[in-house]
Amino acid sequence: MQQEEVLKHCITDSKFRLEGKPFYKGKVRNVYTLNDDTLGIVVTDRISAFDHIMHEAIPFKGQILNQLSAFGFQKVQDIIPVHVLDVPHPNVTIAKKCSPIPIEVVVRGYLTGHAWRVYKNGGRLLCGVKLPDGMKEHQKFEKPILTPATKAIEGHDEDISEEDILRKGIVDPKLWENIRNAAFKLFQRGTEIAANQGLILVDTKYEMGLYNGELTLIDEVHTSDSSRYFYSEGYETRLKEGKQQRQLSKEFLREWLMEKGFQGLDGQTQPSLPDTFRWSIYQRYAELFETLTGNTFTPVVTKDIDQELERLFSPYLK
Repeated sequence: MQQEEVLKHCITDSKFRLEGKPFYKGKVRNVYTLNDDTLGIVVTDRISAFDHIMHEAIPFKGQILNQLSAFGFQKVQDIIPVHVLDVPHPNVTIAKKCSPIPIEVVVRGYLTGHAWRVYKNGGRLLCGVKLPDGMKEHQKFEKPILTPATKAIEGHDEDISEEDILRKGIVDPKLWENIRNAAFKLFQRGTEIAANQGLILVDTKYEMGLYNGELTLIDEVHTSDSSRYFYSEGYETRLKEGKQQRQLSKEFLREWLMEKGFQGLDGQTQPSLPDTFRWSIYQRYAELFETLTGNTFTPVVTKDIDQELERLFSPYLK
């Protein structure tokens, strides 16, 4: 498909509703409660940065994100139970209905992004983790660090230390120990998968919940929305020369927005994404999918997502 044709195919929302059943609209996902145990999750083409949804959508981003996440879940289900039951459509996941744990579990292997911005401004403590002096941007930590964030319903997520999570009683100590152990195992697995494809998993976030009392991985895993990747080739050379790394992540969108004077702060005007930039974002998402999975991304045009949802959800309704 050519650029002009691709840009026409965006699923920005779904209007289908189930009478009497809860519906939740997140930054990217529309979540339907199908029955007491099951959710129907629609991954749209909306894109967010700095906790703001952009005015324009990215064609087929939802399909790439949903299928990349399905790939990621399949690769880690021996480490921790996952919420995925079925992926009956490129934009749709049928999932276990879990009770979410209100913490984003962020694991960082490198001093990049938010961590670097804190460090550059003189901060040497991130979520209770002490950072050594003398580090460069994009340098690898001696070992991965855990830097959790509170999961905000609206607005910005906020950094929090493990000590504060336990002190405030947000998560039970034994459960938190299981969460942190699972997080480091997941990061190791993600690192190995990326390395096999010539990539470095720089940092990522995991979301977890409880399903019948069992710790379960939810949301997404090792995708371009939840993770940052560098290309392995040239990493050391670029680090030594102080050059920016070649990366596959949403950081390029954040950098573009910052260049336009937008970081999601009060009083700032959110810029519009030009069509040429939307096309480049689509290409980057497709590139990450193909690089990480080794599979070709083939877009599926969905003319009426609401009609599809009615058909896909009907077997689960009680």
